[in-house]
Amino acid sequence: MSKVSSLGRGLSALIKSEQDITTNITNGYIPKLPVNLIKPNRYQPRIEIKPESLVELADSIREHGIIEPLIVTKINDKEYELIAGERRLRAAKLAGFEFVPVVVKESTPQQMLEIAIVENVQRSDLNPLEEAMAFEQLVKIFGQTHEEISKKVGISRPAVANKLRLLTLPEEVKRCLLEQKISEGHARALLGLSSEDQIVATLKVVIRNHLSVRAVEELVRRINKGKTKPKRVNSILIDEKTIEAEKILREKFGEKVSISRSSKGGKITIPFEDDEELENILDKIVTI
Repeated sequence: MSKVSSLGRGLSALIKSEQDITTNITNGYIPKLPVNLIKPNRYQPRIEIKPESLVELADSIREHGIIEPLIVTKINDKEYELIAGERRLRAAKLAGFEFVPVVVKESTPQQMLEIAIVENVQRSDLNPLEEAMAFEQLVKIFGQTHEEISKKVGISRPAVANKLRLLTLPEEVKRCLLEQKISEGHARALLGLSSEDQIVATLKVVIRNHLSVRAVEELVRRINKGKTKPKRVNSILIDEKTIEAEKILREKFGEKVSISRSSKGGKITIPFEDDEELENILDKIVTI
């Protein structure tokens, strides 16, 4: 099933009825509005739009026009507010268009936010942090539950809760997530640390060493177990291959296995409590 078809009620369900569209489109004619009469959506979930993506879209619009109309709501006789189509509107202005095709519909503030969220999620246009902030608006401003958001957007209730947890991260981490210096997986792994200082210090290590999500998860585990002191997190050099090797060995020999490295090499430690456990370890080594 495609992402679009699985997204909750979808855009069509969020638009009150087909009448909202058909009254604006007669005999194939789609009305147009001057771009200077369209105000931005006050609930627009998008924060970042990459300039290069706008330039690419503007070039496409110059060549092919705007294929999909923008959705707007009427404020008064001379003003409209955008519901969906932020990138298309900006790109149209960049391309020098004075008019854009629109679908005009009545909409409540809550519907405006819902439609903007669903459209952006369907297009995979929202950064995880932008999604989280949009969900937070639905919760705080409109009193929506996680279950209600889940049904409207088409993701699981735990996924909604996990998105909202991203908002509890320190500002520096949220900025890196917004700027795509780290992924949502990295950010969620950092949530496993207990203090803001730990999170920020670990973030710097993650970015400096280009750690994978799996490596960050392992680093967080080591910090929480006391194998890596939080105050030294910013100065240690993380060897991702070592972390991966340790994970493989633990799966084979148990949680107590560890690898330590130094400038002269390193060592693998496999502790045991009695002769029986030692024999089990030896048997596993022989069968490798």
